[in-house]
Amino acid sequence: MSPVDPEIPPAGEEIHLPGGTVLPLLLTIGITMTLIGVTTQWYLVALGLILTVVVIVRWTLDTKRDVDHLPLDHGSH
Repeated sequence: MSPVDPEIPPAGEEIHLPGGTVLPLLLTIGITMTLIGVTTQWYLVALGLILTVVVIVRWTLDTKRDVDHLPLDHGSH
């Protein structure tokens, strides 16, 4: 291969799979606490909303960090 030839990528594509996480379970618990709290106790609504917001923010930041680590040309083909 000469220096003027373009760099040829390896055959196939690396598959990116996110790691395991407990965040979906925590989000479900937060939403459930909020809905149960609407009909029973006001403090369950507050705790459920706080848990839900914290989990959504954490999950979003984790996803953003994972996407930032992907190769730059990931979506080009």
